[in-house]
This record gives sequence, structure tokens and C-alpha cells, in this order.
Amino acid sequence: MTKLTNAQRKAIYRRDGFMCALCGSGRYLQIHHYIHRGQGGSNSPHNLITLCSDCHALAHGLNLHDFPDMTQEYVEQCILEYLADYYAPDWDPWE
Repeated sequence: MTKLTNAQRKAIYRRDGFMCALCGSGRYLQIHHYIHRGQGGSNSPHNLITLCSDCHALAHGLNLHDFPDMTQEYVEQCILEYLADYYAPDWDPWE
């Protein structure tokens, strides 16, 4: 498992317009692996998405602000749709 480089991180931020791909926030941005590295996910852009810290927490099952109707499953589905639509028809997060 190789660590995400600064160049890779910046490329994903740039691709996502320097904002959270889910809520549009530009604050406290982080990179999320759709398929976690520990589960074999890669550092490919197909597997990476820019999330704010709140959406990133939700993606890991932590609803820090008690957002109504925001579940981990909902956020994961939104991430899946974002990445699949962005890279259609060749989306492959295992790449």
C-alpha cells in the first residue's frame, strides 16, 4: 500500500473544483478512498473523491452533526454515483 502523494491529492482537489463533491463546501477538504486501501483499493483517481470533513466522517459512519437523513449508505451511494458518472463508461476503482 503506497501513500497518496501530494501531486495525486492536488490532482483530485483540482478535478473536483476544490470543493466537496457531495455538499459543495470548500472547507476542511480531505481525500476519501471509495474502496479503502486496506480492502485493496488503489490511489487511482477512479477510487478517490474530495470530501469535506463532515461528509468524510459520514462516509465512515460518523454523523457528527446529527444531519437528518444522512446515513453512511446514502453517502456511499452518492460517492459511487459521482465517480461512476465522472468516469463512465470505464470506471474501475480497483485500477
